[in-house]
Amino acid sequence: MSFRLKNLQTEAVRILLLNQVFYPDPQASSQYLSRLADELAQLGHQVTVLTARRDYDNPTRQYPPRETWRDVEIIRVWNTGWGHGSKMGLAVDYLTFLMAALLRGLLLKRVDEVVALTSPPLVSVVGAILAGIWRARFVYWLMDMNPDEAIAVGWLRAGSFLARMLEMASRWSLRQADKIIVLDRYMRDRLETKGIASEKVEVIPLWTQEKAKFYPDKRLQFRQEHGLSDKYFVLYAGNHTPCHPLDTLVAAARLLQDEPRICFGFVGFGIDWNRLREQARIEKWSNTLFLGFQPLETGLLSAADVQVVVMGDPFVGIIHPCKAYNFLAARRPFIYVGPEQSHVTDLIKDAGLEGVTAAFRHGESRDLADELRRRVGEAAAPWPDKSRTLPWTEAVVLEKMLAAL
Repeated sequence: MSFRLKNLQTEAVRILLLNQVFYPDPQASSQYLSRLADELAQLGHQVTVLTARRDYDNPTRQYPPRETWRDVEIIRVWNTGWGHGSKMGLAVDYLTFLMAALLRGLLLKRVDEVVALTSPPLVSVVGAILAGIWRARFVYWLMDMNPDEAIAVGWLRAGSFLARMLEMASRWSLRQADKIIVLDRYMRDRLETKGIASEKVEVIPLWTQEKAKFYPDKRLQFRQEHGLSDKYFVLYAGNHTPCHPLDTLVAAARLLQDEPRICFGFVGFGIDWNRLREQARIEKWSNTLFLGFQPLETGLLSAADVQVVVMGDPFVGIIHPCKAYNFLAARRPFIYVGPEQSHVTDLIKDAGLEGVTAAFRHGESRDLADELRRRVGEAAAPWPDKSRTLPWTEAVVLEKMLAAL
């Protein structure tokens, strides 16, 4: 589906997209950037993507150094693949990609516009340098904020020399941008505290993906394949990192060990996923299911009776809960664990879902367990489909993105 805009310039331009992950990597920013790149190419623009050869979650897997996908030219550069074992290894992975991307970018033909995302942190600096050399327009698509995230996680000490240097680099790239696209009002407010001019910041949320819909047949198939036919399936799907602390959900699962009708699914990837799976094995949890990344078309979201969105208290305005959009598209009930005021609570209010969702603060594991016990046996019917009227549908958001570019 193409959302061609009357006000979009008809003359084709050359666009460089810069991000560590891109098709076919399953990471969220890869999926969103791939969709945007496809749309730009279908509009007739000359689109080049500069990305990494290694799969982010499985760095032993490497993609071809060059590829053309749906009229999009993909150039992949080498970087180390040590990060899943240590923070230092991850930092080296990031640094080697940034250096390789800058060097390879300098060999490219001039482009008219550079669009940089935020994987890895400070890839925007590479984008700003290349845009400056080419005198190209620079658009910064801000999906998370660093070094803010690293400080909130505890990987960097606030006020340290390294934190100050990284913050200086981040602010420099923000000042160089002609347009900054942020995902919610909390990110916009955080940028204002950094002294970034509000007139070049635009709030455009992410969108619900077309594959994230309710599949009745795949719901039954998935549940049968994984022994969930007679279970109330509580699903956490996505990145397992300190930004999404699962302590409250895990504590609720422990409290419900005596409830044979409930199964907790932990699906996805991230530095905490293996640790949590090993913990479940050692403690012999009887009510959990661990699976790696599952494509949306498998029916995973449809299979769940309730899904869980988690956000750490310090991360409002730093990260964005993109998984909530797909839950909305699948029209499944979800439970939120996180701070009282965040983009998730905004979504619940905007979608009118107060009656089919529940919200808990971190540490309220007993209340969460009681809520899940109460829900067992309830029909898991999808909530009314109002998706075509909501502001985060693919058609609406892509139209705003293309206009911003």
